[in-house]
Amino acid sequence: MQKSFWQVGHKPTLFSAFLYFDLSFMVWVLLGPLAVQIAADLHLSPAQKGLMVATPVLAGALLRIVMGVLVDQIKPKMAGLIGQIIVILSLLVAWLHGIQNFQQALMLGIGLGFAGAAFAVALPLASRWYPPEHQGTALGIAGAGNSGTVFAALFAPTLAVAYGWNNVFGLALIPLGIAMFVYIIFAKDSPDAPPAKSLSQYVAILKDKDAWWFMFFYSVTFGGFVGLASSLTIYFNDLYSLGAVKAGYCTAACVFAGSLVRPIGGMVADRIGGVRTLLTMYSIAAVLLVIMSFGQPTYQLALAIIIPVMAILGMGNGAVFQLVPQRFRKEIGVMTGLVGMAGGVGGFYLAASLGYFKQTHGNYQVGLLIFAGLAVLAMIGLTGVKTRWRTTWGSVTTAKV
Repeated sequence: MQKSFWQVGHKPTLFSAFLYFDLSFMVWVLLGPLAVQIAADLHLSPAQKGLMVATPVLAGALLRIVMGVLVDQIKPKMAGLIGQIIVILSLLVAWLHGIQNFQQALMLGIGLGFAGAAFAVALPLASRWYPPEHQGTALGIAGAGNSGTVFAALFAPTLAVAYGWNNVFGLALIPLGIAMFVYIIFAKDSPDAPPAKSLSQYVAILKDKDAWWFMFFYSVTFGGFVGLASSLTIYFNDLYSLGAVKAGYCTAACVFAGSLVRPIGGMVADRIGGVRTLLTMYSIAAVLLVIMSFGQPTYQLALAIIIPVMAILGMGNGAVFQLVPQRFRKEIGVMTGLVGMAGGVGGFYLAASLGYFKQTHGNYQVGLLIFAGLAVLAMIGLTGVKTRWRTTWGSVTTAKV
């Protein structure tokens, strides 16, 4: 008889991992909601704006590998603590010193990258406490920390209007401090930790073509989600002349949809299999991105397209991570880092390319159409591997593929 989800695992760790991940994601994308105000004060071009909001995304992507290695070497709890301290110090310096130019904004973006790398810590921290048949749900709950991006879009522009955007960096230290306190007290490493990996094992995983497929699939779902989350405040301000605060609210609505449904994506994948879930998600996302690329006449119509886009991508994130632990159970720490990195690289590409095409073509269409093309490629790739997956590793797992 299978035990229910609430009878297994370790709840305090699951919720500490969620809170740490949630607030880390809040500050990871902080430059996006503040971009309208920062860009006005520092006189940034569209391409510079795109690069500024994309830098934390890329830094977070690359640092996920570093954090993945740390998780294996010194255990998840300690790795997470180091990451939190670096983020808090980065914000403290930015707040006390101020950001006077584009280069300093990029430097802060690199520091905030450690917050984006929280993903590679929070997921193994929670995952190791749960058996295979509950992985989709456990990782869905821990991974719902994506919702932190909502808080950034909701509160940062308003606080910036009230206190100045530089003070937002100082205010962010309050919730981060609380989350670190909760994390220190309640998070525990699972006794069932796999032995530490050597560097040669990381390289060995990259020889497995399934690892590359997972990296590509996640670069589209998560890359689309975080790339848009970072860029939408600029998008709404630019296309519909909405003020920073209203553009932030619109962004928050879109991001909320994408984060809220991540656990649902994991649960649906547990029920009908990750492959079938993803095929559906990619096809809908591709169609919606093409519609979005034409630019809607009013921001209300734009929301009617972008909210479903974000929801579909968010469910896709949950579905990818229903499959990863089944295929790479023993290497979950390394794979979480690699797949997470690929997701961040996808997000960096989308955010930076939207700024670039806006500057060169005067609109966002080309950038969005290319990304829709990537969703179609992911569908084709998934169709190509699904039979092999189901007949090889899929036939020995207790969960649905």
